[in-house]
Amino acid sequence: MNIAMLLDMAVAGDPERIAVGPRATGTTAARLHRAAAGVAAVVRAKGAHELVFAGLNGPAFPVLLFGAALAGVPLVPVNYRLSAAALTDLLGRTERPLVVADDDFAAVFTDAGTDVMTTAAMLEAGMSADPVEDAAGTEDDPAVLLFTSGTTAAPKAAVLRHRHLTSYILNTVDFASAEASDAVVISVPPYHVAGVGSVLSNVYAGRRIVHLPAFDPGEWLRLVREEGVTSAMLVPTMLARIVEHLGDRAADVPTLRSLAYGGARMPPTVLEAALRLFPDTGFVNAYGLTETSSTIALLGPDDHRAAISSDDPAIRARLHSAGRMVPGIEAQIRAADGTVLPPGSSGELWVRGPQVSGEYRGAGSLLDSDGWFRTRDLARFDGDGYLFVEGRADDTIIRGGENIAPAEIEDVLLRHPGVREAAIVGLPDEEWGERIAAFVVPHQGVDVDAETLRSWVRRRLRGSKTPDVVLFREELPYTATGKLLRRELADAVDGSA
Repeated sequence: MNIAMLLDMAVAGDPERIAVGPRATGTTAARLHRAAAGVAAVVRAKGAHELVFAGLNGPAFPVLLFGAALAGVPLVPVNYRLSAAALTDLLGRTERPLVVADDDFAAVFTDAGTDVMTTAAMLEAGMSADPVEDAAGTEDDPAVLLFTSGTTAAPKAAVLRHRHLTSYILNTVDFASAEASDAVVISVPPYHVAGVGSVLSNVYAGRRIVHLPAFDPGEWLRLVREEGVTSAMLVPTMLARIVEHLGDRAADVPTLRSLAYGGARMPPTVLEAALRLFPDTGFVNAYGLTETSSTIALLGPDDHRAAISSDDPAIRARLHSAGRMVPGIEAQIRAADGTVLPPGSSGELWVRGPQVSGEYRGAGSLLDSDGWFRTRDLARFDGDGYLFVEGRADDTIIRGGENIAPAEIEDVLLRHPGVREAAIVGLPDEEWGERIAAFVVPHQGVDVDAETLRSWVRRRLRGSKTPDVVLFREELPYTATGKLLRRELADAVDGSA
């Protein structure tokens, strides 16, 4: 099944329903299909093997996503924030690409000697072309190539085939389940798997898509109100900015029924504040990876409400879990030697299911002989199947033979009233192997010193988990999708810090 079939079904269900854009002037499902079929004709005429897109998340992205699918080539959304050298490097890893770029980013490619069509020119050419009739290729063909964020290593191109993406949608989304008045605001970039998944899931459900290309908390709140948005997806840094923008004021968003978050670790203090500020909104934690075609575990609104109101520590702890695995996904927690661990034990998370790709261009499939994918996330399950993600295996600090998860220390620091953001990294140490460095962003106007924070952690955790050094910063480095760039922090400090 080609992902274009999801759009075909939406057109067959209600061709005149607005699929993308404002209520009054948006693009219908039929019009979206016509635009995508025209883009497919342009791609085929140019003999391209891949369609590269460097642009903001907006109305053009669904056209290009489905257009590439109809043409039988993968879409390759790239991070437009990268340097010219980095973009040129990524482009060198594609095969006979047709590059489409927003006006602000086209010059990067032309300066490198690459032919490029502006987004507007591609859409215009597509509407002038004779539309293709049927999708090319098979379900085993690549639908999307997504470069990983490269937070711990050089970016790799994850290969998501049509069968992976359609499995994800068919197992987790009910067809035409949205009301005619439902709308979703998308503010994650198109080169993130959530950006791809949002288009596919909402078109399939029949939910109108409204885009916010450049995130701003005030503008996000305005758009939700004016467009009657009923659901939204945010990365944690975006939700943190909204919480800070609101202060003590409750969010005035009466239509917003569902707010999903994911893509990076959510600070507990941000989530708890958001639950207070959005009292009538159901929160959903969506955990997944690029290599798993988006979400593989969900913590739903009922779970959030039960946890926040419970006096039972085990139930309340679930507020900071990733929830339970979605239909079609199996999961195991394994020790370093491959032993499958029981509930309550921490180890590496392995997953299996039809939506799991686990494949990178140039490296082939990383699935084991039984189809299991190693996520490299440290995690555990409780006795009722709730998944607790404890951090990346690569981020684990080994101090004097003890494995220390940065998240545990970060959560304690974030509970201090003077701390706005915190990050823990390991620095080389001749005696202990690694020592613990805390990078802290204080709240504006708050004076807090390093020893106070060290004592704060020491009173709440074992002494071995107390930061050896506390370094203050005005901001921490994140990707556009909210992932902390620990490597940049570690590289900025030499071993004598």
